[in-house]
Amino acid sequence: MRTVLISGGGVAGPALAHWLHRHGFVVTVVERGPGVRHGGQAVDVRGVALDVIERMGLLDEARRARTRMRGMSVLDPEGKEIERSTETALSSGRLDSEDIELLREDLVRMVFARTRGDVEYLFGDTITALVEGATGVRVDFAREPSRTFDLVIGADGLHSTVRRLAFGPEERYAHHLGSYLSVFSADNFLGLEDWQVWLRDGDVGFGIMSVRENRELRVAFGFESGPLPRDADALRRTITERLSALRWEGRRLAEAARDAPDFYCDAMAQIRMDRWSQGRVALLGDAGYCPSPLSGQGTSLALVGAHVLAGCLAQAPGDHTAAYARYEERMRPFVALNQSLATENPGGPAGEESVAHAKNALTLDG
Repeated sequence: MRTVLISGGGVAGPALAHWLHRHGFVVTVVERGPGVRHGGQAVDVRGVALDVIERMGLLDEARRARTRMRGMSVLDPEGKEIERSTETALSSGRLDSEDIELLREDLVRMVFARTRGDVEYLFGDTITALVEGATGVRVDFAREPSRTFDLVIGADGLHSTVRRLAFGPEERYAHHLGSYLSVFSADNFLGLEDWQVWLRDGDVGFGIMSVRENRELRVAFGFESGPLPRDADALRRTITERLSALRWEGRRLAEAARDAPDFYCDAMAQIRMDRWSQGRVALLGDAGYCPSPLSGQGTSLALVGAHVLAGCLAQAPGDHTAAYARYEERMRPFVALNQSLATENPGGPAGEESVAHAKNALTLDG
């Protein structure tokens, strides 16, 4: 049996684990966090990615978990409504679309539940070294004893450990897009009901939507900035200070950011690489080709990439070099189109025509 270690327990890693298990691989997933991750923004499953979750048997469950926005308001810096729509939402596009918007944590939970009985999960651990030999890759862990796997896949996000160990420093591949995004949850102190509000004040802005049957808010706050040190405490202080300066609801938003247990903040950035494989090691999703949240396509790229990579490995048994080459051949045009959604219109959402073209620019059975 061919053995595969996947680093990363978000969406991409468990999705790949699902498909590899179905193709007869023995799969282990190592995840730095102590368990299934919570928190995160609403994500979109679009176009061909819908076919992937349907083939996984998750389409109906994803539809039941989708956000059910009735519309949105755009506010001026004082909180006065200047625009309203019951047809589109900035977070997801047209409300009558077949695309599915749902909370990232819900999708992670679904994919994990689909794989937990078939896949070995190592929570609370991380890879510290990779040493490739003639017949496999010896992997050293922070906690677990060293083990050897036939293949190693990095599905561990923008700041991928596998990418750093196999390909070199992140600075070679990360391209900062000039802003930061923070996401956190809060009690629904605004009383929103299946609604979202958007506001921009100078070089900062936010979108807030009600979730969990309107019991909670999910806040996505962005601000323009050059690269900042990756210090979680310092980033949280920066966010609370910038929120406090807002003229509308700044104090309460700052308090929510300061106290949120699921607080997240990171740069808007893309990963661009000349290749996604090195020997027996390959990259998937944000680790290899993060498009940034500005594209709205990160989750779909992860799901589609997982299906394509697993299929390529299954179709070239014992020949990972050929499988990885086919994976890149199929995915690179799709990735390029989706990354361009963020870079061609960095100040706002991409046009409907561009999104429609990008999200459907690959067929699963090609």
